[in-house]
Amino acid sequence: MDKTIRMRVKKEIDNSNQLKVLKLKGTLITKGFTEIIHIADENEDFYLNSFSTSPDHKKEAENFVLNYISNNNLSDTITLLST
Repeated sequence: MDKTIRMRVKKEIDNSNQLKVLKLKGTLITKGFTEIIHIADENEDFYLNSFSTSPDHKKEAENFVLNYISNNNLSDTITLLST
């Protein structure tokens, strides 16, 4: 059974961070962690982004997201939600 990974993404961000968020999502797809990322409104300040990945890749995908957030100074923009 696939495992779902969820991220909270701030709605109001500058263009630079917006490009970084888009690059993260594109890289998750190109690396084969998922085929689609679902986006929903969580509230007026945040989007909830989620994607499914195989159980074998769940920890690797989570580590990739955490490293990407850290390396691109996005800790104020993206939060990986525990499942």
